[in-house]
Amino acid sequence: MNRIDAHQHFWIFDPIRDNWIDDTMKSIQKNFLPEDLNPLLVENNFSACVAVQASQTEEETNFLLDLAAKNEFIKGVVGWVDLLNDTIVERLDHYSKFDKLKGFRHVVQGEPDDFMFRNDFRNGIKALKQFNFTYDILIFHRQLPAAIDLVNTFSTQAFVLDHIAKPDIKSAEKRSWEKGIKELAKADNVMCKISGMVTEADWNSWKADDIKPYLDIIFENFTTNKLMFGSDWPVCNLAASYSQVVGVLESYITQLPAHDQHQIWYENAKTFYNLKV
Repeated sequence: MNRIDAHQHFWIFDPIRDNWIDDTMKSIQKNFLPEDLNPLLVENNFSACVAVQASQTEEETNFLLDLAAKNEFIKGVVGWVDLLNDTIVERLDHYSKFDKLKGFRHVVQGEPDDFMFRNDFRNGIKALKQFNFTYDILIFHRQLPAAIDLVNTFSTQAFVLDHIAKPDIKSAEKRSWEKGIKELAKADNVMCKISGMVTEADWNSWKADDIKPYLDIIFENFTTNKLMFGSDWPVCNLAASYSQVVGVLESYITQLPAHDQHQIWYENAKTFYNLKV
């Protein structure tokens, strides 16, 4: 059991708060809690996970920290804090007292494409470093140019790209995405989560061969020492089971040396998030 799931979510479903889970997503319009995930982790040889925010409130951060305190296998939390607020340093100082809180994320995919150039956002990003917090980049592929500028501007901040920047796998389009990935991967301070791919493919008819070209590009550019696995459970349930998501990566890396596989499944996430595992 030497694997870490570096990206999954928990929620008690609220149709108003969670209105992004619309009626096309009925299968995840319900509660998903640690007791639902733990059997899946055990079945697929995972010993730990990182819980990532799904709504943008401090209540969400506190909810995940409470779950982490009660469940030993939740080794890290990526929460939400208002990075745009002028009290950001005080809020980060408060959260620095929670050992399992490793970093923060903002749902930038729902913001204007120039959002990451905002001075108040960048002031928040600047403040993360003094508390050794990481930052998860959640964007659509068209926002890659802004992300590239961000990571180069804050070259000592630890970043990780969620969901490989959500390329349009369903339509097999990858030209502009690949260009952005090649540039982003040059930054030494950026890692990448192999996550969220099945839901960017056709939910009902995707095949591993649809995803392989995107994995080829990710592996070519980030290399095995900058990649980590994330299931994106329970969102992945829209298109695949937990085991199916794991199986895509298992099959893809089966020919890699054991050391490289261990990095991707375990060591990179442990190091990036400073997990006590």
